[in-house]
Amino acid sequence: MKPWCAVLGYACVVLMLVSSIAIGDSFKVVLSEAQLAAAEAKFGKESRKRLTDWVDLIANNKQKPEQEKLTLANDFFNQLLFVSDLDHWGVQDYWATPFEMISTGGGDCEDFAIGKYFTLLALGVSSDKLKITYVKATGHGLQNAAHMVLAYYASPSAMPVVLDNLNPEIKPADQRPDLIPVYSFNGDGLWLAKQRGEGKAVAGGNKIKLWNDMMARMSLVS
Repeated sequence: MKPWCAVLGYACVVLMLVSSIAIGDSFKVVLSEAQLAAAEAKFGKESRKRLTDWVDLIANNKQKPEQEKLTLANDFFNQLLFVSDLDHWGVQDYWATPFEMISTGGGDCEDFAIGKYFTLLALGVSSDKLKITYVKATGHGLQNAAHMVLAYYASPSAMPVVLDNLNPEIKPADQRPDLIPVYSFNGDGLWLAKQRGEGKAVAGGNKIKLWNDMMARMSLVS
């Protein structure tokens, strides 16, 4: 079995950054006028436009085929700027909520992957098809650099396709030799990639501090 097929995990999360939530695989995203006004006041008119474009993207494309949804989510976030956490937030490592990333207009690789993940959930893509995955990246001026992507599995045994901010083209993982999977994570657990086999579950993986901190910030936005 190829390494990418061994990076497993099942998402169990609730999108809390919005004012209206539909519980289940499909999430209804509605930002309040107060949220939009606050973003505009702090980050300018373009911040409001980015947020309303995001809401419109979700509202207008729920009936599209999943491959089109992947492209829409990937393209939307890849238009934002890559900014290191140190430059953007003044700390070494910070996982932004989609609201924070879109409001500020940028983020790092974790933020790109997380934003695409929640957007596809909101578009109605089943959570068990989506894996937020840490990889080692080479090329792009990098050498075994820690990087994060979003992997989409059309079926449990399928070769995933990769949504990435380094390479904007959505490709099957076996066509991305520059990425070596390390582990994936979600609310259910942390899974280590293996060259062969089904991956190894790590107890307590759902306690990843940065993930939990991000989810807590989501729950505070109303």
